[in-house]
Amino acid sequence: MNFSFLDQYYPYFVSGTGVTIIISFVTVLFGTIIGLIMALMKLSKNKPLTWLANIYIEVFRGTPMLLQITIGFILLQRIFPSVDLPVGVLTIDLGRLIPGMVVLSLNSGAYVAEIIRGGINAIDYGQREASFSLGLRPAQTMRYVVLPQALRNILPPLGNEFVTLIKDSSLLTAIGINELMGSSQIVISNSFIPLEPYFVAGALYLVMTFTTSRLLNLWEKKLGKGYQR
Repeated sequence: MNFSFLDQYYPYFVSGTGVTIIISFVTVLFGTIIGLIMALMKLSKNKPLTWLANIYIEVFRGTPMLLQITIGFILLQRIFPSVDLPVGVLTIDLGRLIPGMVVLSLNSGAYVAEIIRGGINAIDYGQREASFSLGLRPAQTMRYVVLPQALRNILPPLGNEFVTLIKDSSLLTAIGINELMGSSQIVISNSFIPLEPYFVAGALYLVMTFTTSRLLNLWEKKLGKGYQR
């Protein structure tokens, strides 16, 4: 094993990690928002909204993410301007980055929608009846009664989805985005060392996913304190 290249090329891994974190944060944020909207649409009594949510979820869950990224990039690249954004030693084209994050957010939203829907359905209907008896409207009941309780149920699978997003961001190298995986490929092409840069990238992915998992576990324990018997 030869890791001497790190002395010269470590800035590429630092920059690539930064890009991966940015992509993951934005994708998690918008994926959660989209997922919540789709879950509420699917649970709605309005059939057209339910049909739209079902179609959306089935399409994004039933097709490969790499295919979605490729199609999304081709469709959206003309909408967003090609502007170079410097991130450390890397240069990221916003005309590629934004379509990539849009597709990742849409894909994540489909999975998050089913997670949230399952968490909402797990709440006993008596909770809603009790809130109605107190004079709360359906929207208020969902916001103040159902969703806070559902959060405790959905946090573990939601955390798993967040961890998956960190790893799936590597697929954006297919459209020329130099995140962590892309930066390791740059190092390989410049250093002519074909294997060790991938080990470094893998270790950094592991650090990010492990840290995310531990933070979510702490949050889960904090939420669970009020439910301990």
